[in-house]
Amino acid sequence: MNLLKKFSPFYNLALFYIIVSFVLRIVLMFHPITQTSFVFIDSLKIFTIGIVSDLFVFVIATGFLWLYLIFISNSKYYKPYGYIIFVFFVALFLYIASGKTILNEYGGALPKIGLIFVGLKTLLFGLLLFLPKHRDKIRFWLFTFVMFLYVVLILQNGISEYFFWNEFGVKYNFIAVNYLVYTNEVIGNIMESYPVIPLFSALFLIAGTVTYFIVKRTRNYIDTIPTFPEKLKISAIYLALFAIALYAVPSLAKKENSQNVFTNELQANGMYRFYLAFMNSELDYFKFYKTLPENEAFALLGKQIPSISGVSTLRQIKSDSTEITKNVVLITIESYSADFMKMYGNDQKITPFLDDLAQKSLLFTNLYAVGNRTVRGLEAVTLCFPPTAGESVVKREDNKNKFSTASVFKQKEYNVKFLYGGDAFFDNMEDFFTGNGYDIIDKKTFAPEEITFANIWGVCDEDMANKAIKTMNTEAKTGKPFFNHWMTVSNHRPFTYPNDKIDIPGDSKSREGGVKYTDYALRKFFAMASKQPWFKNTVFVILADHCASSAGKTELPVDKYRIPAMIYSPGFIQPKKYTNVMSQIDVMPTLFGLLHFNYQSKFYGQDVLKSDYKPRALIATYQDLGLIKDNVLTILSPKQAVKQFQLNLKPDQKTAPDFQIYYDQVPLKSERTDLVNEAISYYQTASDILKKKKYQQVK
Repeated sequence: MNLLKKFSPFYNLALFYIIVSFVLRIVLMFHPITQTSFVFIDSLKIFTIGIVSDLFVFVIATGFLWLYLIFISNSKYYKPYGYIIFVFFVALFLYIASGKTILNEYGGALPKIGLIFVGLKTLLFGLLLFLPKHRDKIRFWLFTFVMFLYVVLILQNGISEYFFWNEFGVKYNFIAVNYLVYTNEVIGNIMESYPVIPLFSALFLIAGTVTYFIVKRTRNYIDTIPTFPEKLKISAIYLALFAIALYAVPSLAKKENSQNVFTNELQANGMYRFYLAFMNSELDYFKFYKTLPENEAFALLGKQIPSISGVSTLRQIKSDSTEITKNVVLITIESYSADFMKMYGNDQKITPFLDDLAQKSLLFTNLYAVGNRTVRGLEAVTLCFPPTAGESVVKREDNKNKFSTASVFKQKEYNVKFLYGGDAFFDNMEDFFTGNGYDIIDKKTFAPEEITFANIWGVCDEDMANKAIKTMNTEAKTGKPFFNHWMTVSNHRPFTYPNDKIDIPGDSKSREGGVKYTDYALRKFFAMASKQPWFKNTVFVILADHCASSAGKTELPVDKYRIPAMIYSPGFIQPKKYTNVMSQIDVMPTLFGLLHFNYQSKFYGQDVLKSDYKPRALIATYQDLGLIKDNVLTILSPKQAVKQFQLNLKPDQKTAPDFQIYYDQVPLKSERTDLVNEAISYYQTASDILKKKKYQQVK
């Protein structure tokens, strides 16, 4: 019984963690984004397997608590050991402060975190060493702080999981890992998006109250510090549980096998999901996915992409007309779902300019984004390459000298630039674009007087529009054609922008406001551009990088991947609606076709206006790889899993036939093996080409 009391810090915190996890699951079950219903067996798995998994994750997560409690003693402060240990801490602190440690090699916030941690440890050890009369009181407050810290972390994790679900409709995944890396932007985004002061005030108030009761029930541990034999018994029991947990947590994760995606997500433990995402940011296709013999995979790909042969996508693109040299401005719009626009059924009137421009453009009404992150959209329009498993090529180490739209323009002697209102360091964009021949215009290049408004993501789209016009005017004077790729930023949480520009206040922080302000900024850009001498010789390509949300009832909800896209060039591009299914990776090859470019291509993307194009689209998350073809969605997933869904069109009476966008995804009764193999041919060959470094520039 006495030994059980010594475990009181563990089981009291564990009880609190289970209560928070239980409440969180209930909240998420009834969240509006959870678009499903749960049968009894689903609910049973969520609240039994899920909570057991939480308990074992908690055992692993309290490893630091075990170390802290085990090392509480008085003997280590006796002479001369106390002084030796204190000198060691001081020396360690000075060593980290010198800036020559391994922490500095990793960079970021790690050196500062290490310095603070060791500094606090040194200070506290010194206080306990040199103030023996106050040692019990100091130890009590330190113990209270440790309990408070664990309570705060448990609450903070619950709140973070809620907001992550609110944004993406899933537990932590690769996106959460990426956000952890870019702490400045993410913390700034949180500060500007949510009522941080009330939120954290409530958090600390609740945490303080909970800590008071936990400390009251557990302070016996420091009032009567366990003896060495008792600590050995405590350690033996804890380490045994720890070993069991290391086996149990991944085993229980394998039980996340329901047909209902939301059941699997709610059953999962968020912290373990985060760990998996961190450890598996790149997935080896050949280890985790269904494959075909190499020659067979490339032969199948050759039937989908005309003119390729062998184990390569290299082919000659020849036009039967004279090449047309025009400036090209590619505008990728942040988080811009098709259903924001009137022509897709939206009645909020938040895209008046783009709705008007669409009527004057070659409009692609049935186009799908390849993924749900900006880097995926940038990869798609730059490399015209399928979204391979794991991280985008943009964020991989091997991301330079790729065959890209820039390399084609460079061969045609174009000036090539990437324009971004934020810091291009974010999401590794700077490394990727400079490594592929782009000059970069980002926030760092702005003079103070060029910035009228900025938030954590960068300058507002109006400021970037003004900068873009200046840049293009300068380029036009060189006598060489230019290709400029502009990535917008304003339509991103926290959705703040200058006031008095549109009829939605800039400080209302609404997505509708962000959408409408970007539309307003684009109107201003085109108004300025139309007055420039280079305008008549320029083609404008406008499309979204990805949709605003990709959460749905299935792994890849097709309706959440449709994005608007258009090519505008008065007097050159005739207004027309192109209604066949196509992918984001097809946009630039189609543009090259309109310009009658002759070039050697490695693109997976195709000119959709050619008669031999076979309609299809590629959509994906970091793990689930999809092919849309013949009204069937085929999904390849890790562990060689394959799913197929019949896509049944549900016409929306508000829209014209060209814009019917609502699909009902019904599991296919019998497998379409031909489509499974076609999906494999796209993703397996793409993974193989990247792995073997065969997607480099053509010399």
